[in-house]
Parts: sequence; structure tokens; C-alpha cells
Amino acid sequence: MTRIAALLTAAVTMAALACSVSADAQRRGRPGEIPLGANPSAVIAAELAFARAAQEKGQWTAFAEYAADDAVMFVPQAVKAKDWLKKQKNPPKAVAWQPHHVWSSCDGTLAVTKGAWQQADGTSGYFTTIWQRQKKRDGSYKWVLDQGDTLAQPLEAPEFLQAEVADCPRGRRAPLNAVTEPKSSNDGTLRYDWNVAENGARHLEVRMLVDGEMKTVLTSDVDAAGQ
Repeated sequence: MTRIAALLTAAVTMAALACSVSADAQRRGRPGEIPLGANPSAVIAAELAFARAAQEKGQWTAFAEYAADDAVMFVPQAVKAKDWLKKQKNPPKAVAWQPHHVWSSCDGTLAVTKGAWQQADGTSGYFTTIWQRQKKRDGSYKWVLDQGDTLAQPLEAPEFLQAEVADCPRGRRAPLNAVTEPKSSNDGTLRYDWNVAENGARHLEVRMLVDGEMKTVLTSDVDAAGQ
């Protein structure tokens, strides 16, 4: 079985995890709205479809197809992804990647994936992609931020895809523990923030509601030479 096929199989089995989220996470919105609730398997399915499209349609074509209108990428400064992608020509061989881990807000409106990538020249690294559920009845996901860096050694794949879902807030939103609020899920249980220095070095932090507190679950620091 190929790695992608194995991941697809794992994504299907992760549906059971989504069903185990608390009843609060599975509440429905107003009539005509999509159901609210964490769905890690849908996020992984979007990531796998994105990776497959890169191989079948071309790297930058896939990036544009799966990007939200306000998506951001780093080259190395932050740019509006769709504007930058319009000017790019697909490379002869697209980068390949595989998700290893997914974090989701309680309401499923925001999720983060992390995994490994490989290029045809043998270089490899990691990626972090932030996904936002679109305001459509099908609840599809588009990426709103994509970043990563090279690694001296390939990122080791876990035996199984890992998924974590934020606690559900008792009130309408999770409590803040920062002076300024970063990008956030609708319920505030998953948040991210990033900054880029003048030399291109950047920092990304993801926080999630765990045991009643917003805790850092992922950080990524890329030096000035990283892309």
C-alpha cells in the first residue's frame, strides 16, 4: 500500500474520532447553516486531496485551487497567496507531502495540520497549514496560511495520524490569555499568530483550549534563509 493510500485509509477511520467529540461540539447552528463540530477526518481529507492535486494538476495550480481568498504564504515575506500564485509557473515535478498531525477547534471552524514534504532533488522538510471551514453548506475547508522549512533529516512519520480536538468552552467563546487576540476559530478554542522580521525570519504559534486554558500546541521558527 502506498503512503497516500495508507493515509486515506487512516483518514476514513478518523471519522470515528470526530463522532466522539462532545455533544456541545456537535450542536447545530441556525436553519440553513452547516452543522458546527470538529471533524478532523474532513481536514485530513482536504489535505490529502490538496497533495494529490499537486501531483495531478501541478504544484502552484493546486495551491491556488485550495487557497482561501485571503490566504497568506511566505516568500519569505508574507504575501497574498492568490496574487503571488497567479505569476508562478508549475515546476516540472511537484513537491510531495503527507500530513502527520491535525489540531481542530471545538466548533471545527479552524484546524491546523503539520507533516512532511519531499522534493525531487532529495531535499525534505516540514509544513504547517492552517485550514478554515468555508461558509458553505458542504462545510469544505480552504487553507488560509501555509509555511514550512527544510530539515537536515526527514521528518519521521508517526505510525498513525494524530488528531487533537480543543475542549469546548462553557461560554460562547474561550477565555483570552493574551493582550491582543490572534487569528481565531469562531469559538475561540484554536488560535494562531505569526510575525515576520525584516530579514525574512518568522515565527508561528498555535494555541488551543486544553483543560480550561489556552495552551501552546505548536510553534515554528524559520531563520532568515528559510522559505
